[in-house]
Amino acid sequence: MPTNLPNLLTLSRIAVIPLLVGAFYLPKPWAEWTACFLFAMASITDWLDGHLARRWQQASAFGRFLDPIADKLLVSIALMMLVADGRLPMPTLFPALVILSREILVSGLREFLAGLRVGLPVSRLAKWKTGIQMAAIGLLLIDDAGPVPLAAIGQGLLWIAALLTLVTGYDYLRAGLRYMDVDPVPAPAPAADDDVPEKIRGVG
Repeated sequence: MPTNLPNLLTLSRIAVIPLLVGAFYLPKPWAEWTACFLFAMASITDWLDGHLARRWQQASAFGRFLDPIADKLLVSIALMMLVADGRLPMPTLFPALVILSREILVSGLREFLAGLRVGLPVSRLAKWKTGIQMAAIGLLLIDDAGPVPLAAIGQGLLWIAALLTLVTGYDYLRAGLRYMDVDPVPAPAPAADDDVPEKIRGVG
């Protein structure tokens, strides 16, 4: 596992999740502000790890594998905690479900395309979706602890993120459909018995 700074930043996004969950059980208003601070710091690493990996030429297969997983874990758990804490009223629950469904769809699509050795690059619109989505969740985490009704603003941004989620999810699905009839790359055939070293065969 490469232990360069970009990968460590990605790992920190996963490590902060238990702290984010624990923040919900702090007394108010510490709960809201602490959860928002942790989520904001983790969201910054989402941009920073990729930026540093490209700038320092430290991109790795491990980073490409872990980065989307860290993002989806952070967003999914934050949304579930908001629902459990009663901060997402019923109408706003629908965009949250759309976002979670899209994350599952894209994850499955990436796994399918990985078997074909085909990459699924992130579109510019998807990056905008992620930014708006992170801002919405951050405001929802503050709730009404601030001087202005941030929860209402967060709910509005969550609907916008859900709309962009549908658009980008469709784009990804359409890009992946062209490979649905392609056979996966066959795995290399196992070595013949004569090609296996004697120590592996238990002779030596």
